[in-house]
Amino acid sequence: MSVDITTLKNGFRIVSERMPGLQSASIGIWVTAGGRNERAEQNGIAHFLEHMAFKGTEKRSTLEIAEAIEDVGGYMNAYTSREATAYYARVLGQDVALALDVIADILLNPVFAPEEIDIERGVILQEIGQALDTPDDVIFDWLQERAYPDQPIGRTILGPPERVRAFSREDLRRFTDEHYAPGNMILAAAGDVDHAALVAQAEALFGHLAAGQIGPFEPARFAGGEVRQDKQLEQAHFALAFEAPDYRDPEIYTAQVYANAMGGGMSSRLFQEIREKRGLCYTIFAQTGAYSDTGLMTIYAGTSGDELPELARITIDEMRRAADDMSEEEVARARAQMRAGLLMGLESPSNRAERMARMVQIWGRVPTPEEVVERIDAVTRSKLRDFAGRMVGEAGATLALYGPVSSAPTLEALDRQRRAA
Repeated sequence: MSVDITTLKNGFRIVSERMPGLQSASIGIWVTAGGRNERAEQNGIAHFLEHMAFKGTEKRSTLEIAEAIEDVGGYMNAYTSREATAYYARVLGQDVALALDVIADILLNPVFAPEEIDIERGVILQEIGQALDTPDDVIFDWLQERAYPDQPIGRTILGPPERVRAFSREDLRRFTDEHYAPGNMILAAAGDVDHAALVAQAEALFGHLAAGQIGPFEPARFAGGEVRQDKQLEQAHFALAFEAPDYRDPEIYTAQVYANAMGGGMSSRLFQEIREKRGLCYTIFAQTGAYSDTGLMTIYAGTSGDELPELARITIDEMRRAADDMSEEEVARARAQMRAGLLMGLESPSNRAERMARMVQIWGRVPTPEEVVERIDAVTRSKLRDFAGRMVGEAGATLALYGPVSSAPTLEALDRQRRAA
């Protein structure tokens, strides 16, 4: 299997990988415009636009869009992140051309009918309400906002209800005109696909578009701080984040191995010490998320209000201890988890297509799995301990708390604990 990449004259990129033995394919267009490309008054519009993509085009009604894909047994969806919006489908190989035609249609020819905008506005307001009723969702929005205050990257992807209620047809058009240029689009496909056929169809569908301007987004500025809301809930939700490498920083692999070792599985330090040995929680994990110019290493746990102070204290103790005694066995296990997660994920054409789009967005190329595995395996115990030391000694931090959290330590207290000599 090999990856093919072609760039049209207007900057539109096509990346694909044929996977022998598969009869299906995953195909989509990733637009490098998400939440952080919005101005303050546009907050939530990238996500609104994603919803409107399925609400009718000049050629197809809302029902006809759904029927076109489902009549051949396929599946179609979309999502919005802070740095991209994706529109994708999973179909049989023989229906790839149809899927691409439908995706191109919803991107290039949306009607944005006023009555459909109002219907979808109601749907999104329900989605916001559902998120606000889900504490282990909303706490991550609060964490992000506190880490990057008054910045596009810190704002919620769904947007505030008052913005969603005000968006108009002209607002949607303006955002697409500003950001949906060919140079911001990546067509990615994996499975039973033919690259030459994809390029020919992409040229026919997108080749006539003017290149357009790709505007810069506001650089991220990590600030950190604390946000807490004391509320009578069954669980106290605890989220602690530290500034971490961006996805172009070679140290991102060290950060990811560290997060795995600390809270990536049942054998991890936090899971073993806090859940298995002490029974202080049901859920606890650590993860590293990265953007183009910043990143966050996050620890999350849900526990009772009474247990929260001890859970927070042990979390910091384990972080401090990791800087001194992380073992070769732990590092090897964390590397193996990352390696296996990468390779097992690549058995899915959907995962491959998404990975290729992201890699082309970041690097302009797709690193081979062997190259990535080599970088993972290059994370030594010495590198990991050094990174762990910076997490407890230097990295800026953010704390978000929600639920019965009146007894929880402050971020200032946790910082004193983690930086104590």
